[in-house]
Amino acid sequence: MKTKINQFVILSLLLVGIAVASTSSVAAQRRGRNWDGYPNWGGSYQLRETALNAGYNEGSKEGRNDRNRNRYRGASEFGAYQNATKDYSSRLGDRDLYRRYFQLAFERGYETENPNNYRNDRNDRYDRDRDRDRDRDRNRNQNDRRGRNWDLYGQYGGSYQLRQTALNAGYNAGNKQGRDDRRRGRHRNYSDFSAYRDATTDYSSRMGDREMYRRYYREGFENGYEDGYRGY
Repeated sequence: MKTKINQFVILSLLLVGIAVASTSSVAAQRRGRNWDGYPNWGGSYQLRETALNAGYNEGSKEGRNDRNRNRYRGASEFGAYQNATKDYSSRLGDRDLYRRYFQLAFERGYETENPNNYRNDRNDRYDRDRDRDRDRDRNRNQNDRRGRNWDLYGQYGGSYQLRQTALNAGYNAGNKQGRDDRRRGRHRNYSDFSAYRDATTDYSSRMGDREMYRRYYREGFENGYEDGYRGY
């Protein structure tokens, strides 16, 4: 009789634990989809809601996939985040504003579905990255780096001036942030930086395509950050 009572108590505690965990998970998801808790940068109601919903859905999907694979990736590694135009239509209004809402919601959706990797394992992951980079740096020479050699970067079109200006501006901004984070003993995702998200420093409409400029800028920023973080 005593054994049965103990078994019943243990089973009850397990069920309570599962219920609490499930409730917490649902609450977190509800907070994630509470659009009233997100910034309002303007634009129509439909633009904002569509962008936030599309971004959150995409981020959640990628977060679940990465959680199942026991890994974490920065938002900027996903094509959907970089493009940030899923479900966009010109009738909604400002495309860049749509992308801004989309990317914010993508980040929140990803973090909601992949919280353990993001909050608990992040420092361990960066420690491993630093050790990996340190070992790799010992075995490579200066010529393996792209650095400021713009000839080694992608060619996506656009004028010479657009490409050179974007790469230079992005590299300089990333290098500065990388050096700062090296001194502080931390490593951050590129998307943590507003300069990377905006990617329009030194841009002028006379150069041409703004989105192409942003693509070059971000590539320069990423390489500049890693160089600065490694002390170059």
